[in-house]
Parts: sequence; structure tokens; C-alpha cells
Amino acid sequence: MRENVSVLEFGTLIFFATLLRYILLAGTAFLVFYVIFKKKLLLSKIQQKFPKNKDYFREIAFSFITFLIFTLVGVGLYNPTVRPYTNTYFQISDYGYFYLFLSFFLMIIVHDTYFYWAHRLMHHPKIFRFFHHVHHQSTNPSPWASFSFQPLEAMVEAGIFIIFAFSIPLHFYVLIAFLIFMTAYNVYGHLGWELYPKKFEKSSLGKWINTSISHNLHHQYFKGNYGLYFMFWDRWMGTVSKNYAETFESTPRP
Repeated sequence: MRENVSVLEFGTLIFFATLLRYILLAGTAFLVFYVIFKKKLLLSKIQQKFPKNKDYFREIAFSFITFLIFTLVGVGLYNPTVRPYTNTYFQISDYGYFYLFLSFFLMIIVHDTYFYWAHRLMHHPKIFRFFHHVHHQSTNPSPWASFSFQPLEAMVEAGIFIIFAFSIPLHFYVLIAFLIFMTAYNVYGHLGWELYPKKFEKSSLGKWINTSISHNLHHQYFKGNYGLYFMFWDRWMGTVSKNYAETFESTPRP
């Protein structure tokens, strides 16, 4: 992308790129699991039922609002009065290829930490209904629920990009790659089926990786399993659901 794109052009690009990622990734997952192979895969679904149509419509509607808020935050950061103070760069030679790849994984680690603590805070009884209630209306989530946030939560979720903008030098294309990864893993987390094999959770790597079952249990019981990509914080803080290991082992795979 060229560096002299207007704020209006940038805002339009952000909104439609975000919407396109959502439609392609969540839509493909929904089409495969909830339409084409719905009956064939029912017995391997984490919860042996499907959401109602009104649930899908609510998830899509609030996701649309989320994307508008993400767009406003992006436009604010790209504004000519703000952009000179951000750390976004366009020339790989500024930091080299090693940092280019390192920054992608650094973003994932920072985002996971931010998400865990923000997510856990939004579960506090005094603020839950103002921030996180809408997302938890999806007690049996579908891929469309991946960005179904009420406005205040959407602002919190967008806060990570403000942190990134002023703390970590990020190449524009690394940011794009991260957004695709974030969307894909979010869709997987709300898929309703587990894709990792049964022994994965017991492995030295798998015990630290967040899974669809982990997040599905969070939606069912409203507590525990607060992580996004990893389970580091959940394990360190003792917030892994007590029935997680058993459920992971006993749930059939598609």
C-alpha cells in the first residue's frame, strides 16, 4: 500500500478488508460445518445442538458494529496529526527481515496477554452487562460469533491496536498478516468443533495452546479459559476449566 492514501480511502479500505476477512473465513467455516456437512458432523459437534437463526443474525449484526468501531480506531491512528507518532513503517530495510518475522510473533504474544486480562476484567459482575453480555448470548457459539461484541467491548478489543501503534515498530504487511491470523483463530475458537487431535492437549506443546473446546466451555459456563491463542495465563493463574482435559479427550473429532 502507498503511504499517501487519504484518511477516507484508508477508512474505507479498513472496513471492507475487515468485512471481507470475516465473510470469507467465518462464512466458509459456517458453510462447511453448518450447512454442507451439518448432519454428517453433528455427532462430533462440541455441543450436540445448533444455534437458532436469530442467534446467527444477532452475531452478524453486532460484528458489523464491531467493524465500524475498528474502522474508526484505524482512521484515528492513520490521521495525519497522529500517524507521525506511531511506529508503523513501510520499508522492510528499516528493521530488516529478522525483525519483520519476529514482530509477527511478538504481536501474538502481546495480544494474548492483553486479551486475557481485558477479557477477565470484563467478566467482573459490575461491568459484565455493559461490556461482555452480548458476546455471551452465544452460549453455543458459531463462527459468526467471533466478532459479536457490544460497542464498549469492541472499543476494548480495538485497544490492542492503539498499544501496537505506539509501542512496537510494525511493517504494514505484518499487520495485515496478523489480522488474517487473528480472524482465522477467532473463527476456529468459535467453530463448535475441535480440529486438534485428542492427544494434543496432553502434549508438551498442546497444553499451552488454546483450543475450540476450551473457548466453547467458556461460552457454556461463563468462567475460566480466558485466553485467546494460548493457555499460558490460564494455567499460571489457575483459570483453566476443571472439566477441560476430560472434555477435550472425550469429544469426537470431525
